[in-house]
Amino acid sequence: MLVNSNRSDLTLPPDLTHERRTGPIRIQRPIYQDLKPSCNHACPAGENIQAWLSLASAGDFRGAWEVIVRDNPMPAVHGRVCYHPCESNCNRSEFDDPLSIHAIERFLGDLAIEKEWTPELPAKKTGKKVLVVGAGPSGLSCAHHLALLGYEVEIRDAGPQAGGMMRFGIPAYRLPRNILDAEIARICRMGVKITLNHKVEDLARELAEGGFHAAFIAVGAHLGKKTEIPARDAGKILDAVTFLRDVEMGSAPKLGRRVAIYGGGNTAMDAARVAMRLGSDPMIIYRRDRDHMPAHQIEADEAIEEGVDIHWLRTIKSIEATTITVEQMDIDEKGRPVPTGKFETVEADDLILALGQDTDTGFLRRVPDIEFKNDGTVVVDAQLMTGHAGIFAGGDMVPSERTVTIGVGHGKKAARNIDSFLTQKQAETSPERPIATYDKLKLWFFTGVTKTSQPQLDLAGRKDGFGEVIGGLSEAEVIFESSRCFSCGNCFECDGCYGACPEDAIIKLGEGARYSVDFNKCTGCATCFEQCPCHAISLVPEPASRERILK
Repeated sequence: MLVNSNRSDLTLPPDLTHERRTGPIRIQRPIYQDLKPSCNHACPAGENIQAWLSLASAGDFRGAWEVIVRDNPMPAVHGRVCYHPCESNCNRSEFDDPLSIHAIERFLGDLAIEKEWTPELPAKKTGKKVLVVGAGPSGLSCAHHLALLGYEVEIRDAGPQAGGMMRFGIPAYRLPRNILDAEIARICRMGVKITLNHKVEDLARELAEGGFHAAFIAVGAHLGKKTEIPARDAGKILDAVTFLRDVEMGSAPKLGRRVAIYGGGNTAMDAARVAMRLGSDPMIIYRRDRDHMPAHQIEADEAIEEGVDIHWLRTIKSIEATTITVEQMDIDEKGRPVPTGKFETVEADDLILALGQDTDTGFLRRVPDIEFKNDGTVVVDAQLMTGHAGIFAGGDMVPSERTVTIGVGHGKKAARNIDSFLTQKQAETSPERPIATYDKLKLWFFTGVTKTSQPQLDLAGRKDGFGEVIGGLSEAEVIFESSRCFSCGNCFECDGCYGACPEDAIIKLGEGARYSVDFNKCTGCATCFEQCPCHAISLVPEPASRERILK
């Protein structure tokens, strides 16, 4: 772009990306400025994914794990059950394949279990106690982060074992129980006390008698939703949450040969796959099509791969003995199912209802100033505090998508806000950085390499029991996969700017210290900016030049 200094109405665009003015009047200067990687931005737990990938690629696995647990206390669990939106947003997916971030995180989590790593705790304690109600992902996360801040924490849970829906809702073939137990044990090693078989009924009394200064309520969605279906002489009708819990507790119901599962969410997929492992022939009945199902695609893919029969666009109208009458549905322009008046019958010995879950929030209705939405979830402010000062809530109890990772993110956020509430100090916040999107990258630097695939248990082996279906990566594979990271928006010291500058204005500051610019030499030609692979260099207007040009 040529600048006509005689124009009185000239305005410079805020982004001088294409400006290459050189000579005695520099109108722009390059600065090193870290942007926010797309993967970090997408992570519900707020992990600094790019930072720990960089350490993992260098073989510093302990350092990488330490970075993870600043935000997420259970990387071995997340490496298995998180639906990894970080990978869906990975810029590399537009180049070849996204990084297998979850597989790397799983490796680091498993290694930490093997080595019995435990985060370093502060030497000085706060002297204050916090009660956490619920030992699921959100409650465990909150307790972990509060322990890192120096608080005494006790979790009280109504169940016989800790883990919440990670244990009683996610089957062992996705999350082996020894892995879950090991990550919970680490949280206990940090000083967190877990009291089981203790259902909190009177929160105010428990807070007062226990000498607690604040509380975080994270009761999971353990109540299966019901529906009215005309039934006569029907076989067993179960709800999926109770079914999965009974299987986990070793008291699985005896199922018939043909089992129908009604619903299209992740729980329906799990219930069907568990029924198959118990020897039944499962089929899923769902009123929408695949494009509009709530289940994640990978869940449906694995269920179908294992032989689960899915009847899309069907809704149950009545049940009689072992016969289920279903109505065919269509999808309207808004994605809603509409009846067609066409009916058919299918045979099933048992029916499992997987229509969603609710949380048991009845005990909170006795607490003054706590409000509820129509669906029973608790109203909280931006800090996750309820209307009652000092009582916070998160996970399945508040309006949000119900996943392990979102619950863990809520636990971290609540812990930091509880700390701010009790210390009366403003929580530290960092200014929001621009996101390093794919269009900002300079792909000349990179070579296309497909991602490393995880091994899988063969289909025959899956039906014989609850062995883990997806395997892990080796150390060499983890280092290779981590090295595929583009380091979007953050300098990784490739020396591209140093080698490209025609004026030798780029100064190397030493390993890990990156670079600086000698503005006595820099002409603002933008060569460094244009070659930077990861967009770690931004161009900003030269203040004096802007004023002179705008006159």
